[in-house]
Amino acid sequence: MSNRWILVNNTRNRETAQRDLLTARQIGLDTEYDSFRYFREKLCLIQISTEHHTYLFDPLLDIDFSFLGEVSANPAAVKIIHACDNDIRLLNRDYGFRFTNVFDTYRAAGILGDTGLSLKAILQDYLGVELQKTKKIQRSRWDVRPLTDEQLDYAALDTRYLLELYSRLKERLAFNNLEDAAQEIFDKMAAVRWQEKNFNPKGFFAVDGYDDLEECQKIRLQKLYHWRFETARRTNRAPFLILSDKAIVDLSKEETDSVSSLGDTGILSPETVQSFGSEIIKTMR
Repeated sequence: MSNRWILVNNTRNRETAQRDLLTARQIGLDTEYDSFRYFREKLCLIQISTEHHTYLFDPLLDIDFSFLGEVSANPAAVKIIHACDNDIRLLNRDYGFRFTNVFDTYRAAGILGDTGLSLKAILQDYLGVELQKTKKIQRSRWDVRPLTDEQLDYAALDTRYLLELYSRLKERLAFNNLEDAAQEIFDKMAAVRWQEKNFNPKGFFAVDGYDDLEECQKIRLQKLYHWRFETARRTNRAPFLILSDKAIVDLSKEETDSVSSLGDTGILSPETVQSFGSEIIKTMR
């Protein structure tokens, strides 16, 4: 396989990918998504490797790749994914893709008794491949465009060796008579579905500083905690980007009754006061 990748950002590259993927009998698949800054994970990139190429599909571009639903549902093509849960959940949530014939390298290695189950560790153990990946790129902004070549190189590595890894793990499962046990787990993984986060009505008890508050302040904190969750859900932003735990505790100690006095406390940024000030005041009352 070539070291490079094909970014599916135009009709020509899409048609190339479509011809290859609809006839492939083995594909490696992975996704990049942001679960840190969003209430609902934001799908940012789809990586798929065949024997010949790695294709990178950008969900944030206006490119039709609905044919991938046919690929994911094709029982004749094995979909090789490392820790497939979230990949399958998000692709089903956003595009309705359904998966058959899944092989999860993470769970295959677990069944075989391996303890180091990261893709990096498994590739080293089974193929002698040292995956060169940095935390800096892993934690970069996958939701910001344009993506850099460094990010795309990083993403392509996640599927580059999956087909070879699949072959090695499949042989080992067969040797240990574990194929049926593995297949039962893979089938369950193919059926997973995304579910929205549920509100924990007792979660405010765990906020650092809660125990030091007076009773009326604790009630105020509880209301702010609930408001933050619902606002995060409504705006699809991570709760900490709405209000930090420290801000909730500090606000619960205040007796502010207007947006202007809320701004004077210095607890919140001017942007937060402008966006949510009236809601916060109403909640605190």
